Amino acid sequence: MNSFLRILVGQPRFAYGDGSYPQRRTGSGCSPRVIMAAIMILGAIISYKFGTTEYKNEFTGRVQHLALPTPEQEIAMGLQSAPQMVREFGGEVRDPKAQELVAGVGRRLINGTAVKATPYQFQFHLLADEQTINAFALPGGQIFITAALFNLLKTEDQLAGVLGHEIGHVVGRHSNQQMAKTGLINGIFQGIGVLLSDGQSNSGMQMAQMIGNVVNMKYGRDDETESDTLGVRFLIEAGYDPEAMIGVMQILKDHAGGGGQPQILSTHPDPGNRQEHIREVIAKIRGEKPGK
Repeated sequence: MNSFLRILVGQPRFAYGDGSYPQRRTGSGCSPRVIMAAIMILGAIISYKFGTTEYKNEFTGRVQHLALPTPEQEIAMGLQSAPQMVREFGGEVRDPKAQELVAGVGRRLINGTAVKATPYQFQFHLLADEQTINAFALPGGQIFITAALFNLLKTEDQLAGVLGHEIGHVVGRHSNQQMAKTGLINGIFQGIGVLLSDGQSNSGMQMAQMIGNVVNMKYGRDDETESDTLGVRFLIEAGYDPEAMIGVMQILKDHAGGGGQPQILSTHPDPGNRQEHIREVIAKIRGEKPGK
């Protein structure tokens, strides 16, 4: 970090045509823009290091930095946000049988796996939106699937694949971790934006923000891949067919539409790539060779 800051705030010396160098003027310092950029970058790093909680995740084995230190805080955030999510997606489906199917599969995934021992308060919601093909989870255990996706699923195992993936986001503490990382990345790239600015236009700031968004999306795709891995695990432990997750990916691929944007600009990996990853995870857990 010290070497980085020395490079960042150091004053370059350029050669004249005869190979000699200009003398450094006594008392001259860095431009205010460079100093401000250095302060912003260093502040973001210090805030991330000392303003977040370090946690080793029992489900993934990874060490994470979290914005919210306790599961109880995640639960409170999820419960507070859930009503708004329900409203945005047209309320909940009024078919009690369909709602119970979703809740029942969710309970089986919780009770049949190590997730049961966590403090999270899982609730499963079937949303009335028949246009948006989506499923998502809020911190603390609020899990949602839209009617548009639910109606495309062919089996209970595929429904379990969707819910198992979302449970993976919760126990992976991905939203919590993303809040901490977003603060770090945004702070760093805002500082870089200040450094690149010429004082006359905001093109440097726009470029830095664009790169920062790409980095944030990359972390989002990593979370999706990790949730696929956890989802496979939960399906196998709960007695569901993990191959059903491959079918879910095919459904997503079939309904993605043409002209999709490049994977690097998406928060989700390409469904085809996810299918291959899921096959590898299934083979690993079952002790098989990939492709067997």
